[in-house]
Amino acid sequence: MRKKSPTIKEQTEPPENFEMATIELEQIVARLETGQLSLEDALSAYKRGVELLQYSQNVLKDSQQQIKILEVDMLKNFSSSECDVS
Repeated sequence: MRKKSPTIKEQTEPPENFEMATIELEQIVARLETGQLSLEDALSAYKRGVELLQYSQNVLKDSQQQIKILEVDMLKNFSSSECDVS
């Protein structure tokens, strides 16, 4: 017996990574743009899209925070006295 592919409303697990979230979000947008989804499916797709968007925004926010921390650590290691060559 062939297994039915999951519908949008069945996909409640978080994505594997940022790239997979982006791909899935693009697919959802494409499906919504066709106008071929029932109201229930469109609402489920929209809800999943919001979840993916929030996940992606959190990943980006965390990445930006990590970059800020790395930049501060790198800039702190270089003082003007270390750069002076006499």
